[in-house]
Amino acid sequence: MKYGMNTLLFEARFTNEAVAKFPRFRNIGFDGVEIALQEKKDIDTVFVKEKLAENNLQCGSLCALMGSKTDLRGPSPEVMEGGKNYIKDLVDTAVELGAEVVVGPLYSAVGRAEMVEPLQRKKDWDLVKSGLKEVCHYAEDKGIYLALEPLNRFETDFMNITSDAIKMIDEVNSPMLKIHLDTFHMSIEEKSSADAIRNAGDLLYLLHASENDRGAPGTGQVDWKGIAQAVKDTSYNRWVVIESFTPDVEIIARAASIWRQTEKDGWALAEKGLNYLKDLFEV
Repeated sequence: MKYGMNTLLFEARFTNEAVAKFPRFRNIGFDGVEIALQEKKDIDTVFVKEKLAENNLQCGSLCALMGSKTDLRGPSPEVMEGGKNYIKDLVDTAVELGAEVVVGPLYSAVGRAEMVEPLQRKKDWDLVKSGLKEVCHYAEDKGIYLALEPLNRFETDFMNITSDAIKMIDEVNSPMLKIHLDTFHMSIEEKSSADAIRNAGDLLYLLHASENDRGAPGTGQVDWKGIAQAVKDTSYNRWVVIESFTPDVEIIARAASIWRQTEKDGWALAEKGLNYLKDLFEV
């Protein structure tokens, strides 16, 4: 198992300056980072890769930040094209940084949650499927996986549970399209987080670890023992990435409704969460 930290805990927008935190990530015991990248031009990938290597870290994954201008279901052709181009940029960045997978809600803007009529939902599904087929073809040529993340009902109306992702993967029919599961979202939407992991099986290419209050893993109500058993049952041995937030990064705090501190600060959260996960998964 490899352990990573999503950069949103400390940076709303990842830039070259963020590499200053790499030594502390390594000292805490992380194997790598998951970079949440708003635009490819925000970083010099040669420079960032050098700093990763200097600190004996890997970029295990890139996290997509889908927004109103990068949505595979529109509402306009320009927005859909923006979504496809953004994902392709992340694929190119993954190649340059040596990452294996691009993860997140690659299908639609975060926060787009509406009561959609069945006919419109079918149209949206077909639009997303078409867009994913195109970007998967691009990813196939680059050797990068794309992993779909179901989100909770308050953040999307499109893909909430593992079976939704499996259905899309079956219809897109690309060897590069996989699943990314998050313990926070699963704790809201799935009947059983452990069964969701088992249902994903070999399709699971990244696991986000976050508590039910978005705090440090192991400090709340998430069924960690069940999750650990499911991970063992499926022989999952890829990245486990902490994706938690604090009020210190105000843009992210507003977007994720983080109104209070759950730990002293982000570093305390990261260290506590990592120690817990290592104890959980490495027994």
